[in-house]
Amino acid sequence: MEMSAVFTRAAVGAVGWGCSSSGGNKWDKTLSALGGCPTTPADVAADMASHYWSMEEVYDALAARLFHNMTRLVNPNAKYLVGLAGPPGAGKSTVASEVVRRLNSIWAQRVPNGNPIDVATFIPMDGFHLYRSQLDAMEDPKEAYARRGAPWTFDPVLLLKCLQTLRTQGSVYAPSFDHGVGDPVEEDIFVGHHHKAVIVEGNYLFLEDGAWKEISSIFDEKWFIDVDLDTAMHRVLKRHISTGKTADVAKLRVEYNDRPNAELIMKSKKDSDVVIKSVDWDG
Repeated sequence: MEMSAVFTRAAVGAVGWGCSSSGGNKWDKTLSALGGCPTTPADVAADMASHYWSMEEVYDALAARLFHNMTRLVNPNAKYLVGLAGPPGAGKSTVASEVVRRLNSIWAQRVPNGNPIDVATFIPMDGFHLYRSQLDAMEDPKEAYARRGAPWTFDPVLLLKCLQTLRTQGSVYAPSFDHGVGDPVEEDIFVGHHHKAVIVEGNYLFLEDGAWKEISSIFDEKWFIDVDLDTAMHRVLKRHISTGKTADVAKLRVEYNDRPNAELIMKSKKDSDVVIKSVDWDG
């Protein structure tokens, strides 16, 4: 079983601008696997609609797109912020890390001498989980733990403050999440002035209520990984079992918590700039 993806027709228009006629460089010909570098949104849509892309090709195309947009910022001190959302099991963390790695590689190839510093990084939303002590203090701690991962078990106000600080000051320390301990780790991820492109990945970034709505409006661009819910839940089930849960406990967790969360997240797809359809295929 391998994973592939296609860009939906409605969302692919700007991806083609990662191409260049300068030739030679792998990154300048990101879309050459489609038989040449499309020059118009219509060409890109037609090509992508008729091809299944490997995830490697998807990562390359997204990195090329992000490089193009990042390097066209008018203010040299500005950040280009991308929100990357999708349900559990969509592969958000993998997409974010692979696109960042490729974008830093593109940048390194453009620097003629010396050791270039990274210009891209990513912030997982996981670090903005509420602490276990906060769940313990809730009216129904048992329910809070059973639903951990739902929107109300995160701190969107803290995430919003983090992103606003990044916008206004150019650098920030963000929390990570220690899955072994089950709590955030404060100030564990540093985003510096040298980081020009930042991907923020998480489930609820595009929700339209409360602080989530303010978070959604802060991004320069929104990417959404669209996936069949049964496929995503199968991936999540395997993830739970891999952490030591029994099959019965894992199934209950998926049906009681992960699937309802995923159904809510899928409703936030509509305002995305880029939609990546993730599919499993045999071959």
